Amino acid sequence: MATKLNLSNIEIVPLRDCWDNEASDFTPWLAEEKNIAQLAESIGLSELVVESQEKPVGPFRADILCKDSSNDHYVLIENQLEKTDHNHLGQILTYAAGLDAVTIIWIAERFTEEHRAAIDWLNRITDSDFNFFGIEIQLLKIGTSGDVAPRFNVIAKPNDWSRDVRNSTKNASDNYTDGQNAKLSFWTAFREFMDNNPSSHFRPHRPSRDHWMSIAIGRANFQINLTVNSRENKVAIQLWISDDPDKKFFDALLTHKENAEASIGATLDWRRLDGKKTSSIDLYRLNSDFTDPKQYQDIFVWYKDYTERFIKFFKPIIKKL
Repeated sequence: MATKLNLSNIEIVPLRDCWDNEASDFTPWLAEEKNIAQLAESIGLSELVVESQEKPVGPFRADILCKDSSNDHYVLIENQLEKTDHNHLGQILTYAAGLDAVTIIWIAERFTEEHRAAIDWLNRITDSDFNFFGIEIQLLKIGTSGDVAPRFNVIAKPNDWSRDVRNSTKNASDNYTDGQNAKLSFWTAFREFMDNNPSSHFRPHRPSRDHWMSIAIGRANFQINLTVNSRENKVAIQLWISDDPDKKFFDALLTHKENAEASIGATLDWRRLDGKKTSSIDLYRLNSDFTDPKQYQDIFVWYKDYTERFIKFFKPIIKKL
């Protein structure tokens, strides 16, 4: 006979019972890797990389500045331990005006109806380079337990369907090539495959007509790229390193070459790219035609398997560089 679970009540705990001060208590807590990861998960981002706290943006200071590793766009987080106010709304408008592309996350204990409506309005009038989220944070306690758990409730977010409709209308006259459309079909199918076969190590991003799909690996200037190449009839997984002109990051990783190839189970192409600010470590799958739907399943399984191997081996090393 199965053991019965004890049912109890959930109690909502005031935020001030846990954090006395926004800047000195709540912001450092949120910037911790596990907590920022929970926030990213709540809004559907693969991974946020914290760059700084109390970062100047014009005359103001953003509570937390992050990068979305998939596209290098800024993600700014503004915190409140009470209900939303006009002062913080003014600050997020200033941040949006000062940056070319940005996601702004406004976190508060409670959103007033007018501020929730303001977030919806901002998402409606801006293009897809700007994203605004309104998030209420709660602290939950179960029964007599002394432990509390945070929960992020998304109460306002970009309306992607509306944006897609607007953008498709705006771009109706654009002439995409067969190759671009083939890439979109391929990445759309890969996204669906990963939705049905989720990985605990990564989440794919929105499909595009590009020849690559980027995946965060936990630090700015590093990312995993999944690529397709119709001319050479191959696909690849690539650890991409940017803004490394003196190759200190690449050379540091190169010292792990033997262990990397043993762990991943394949010979890798270590491309130092002297004279450039970038470098990469690549793994290829030959005789792979991404335009052939009959090959999708085999390529997707290969992508998932070896991307996980890349992340499991390189991610801990990269974080220590």
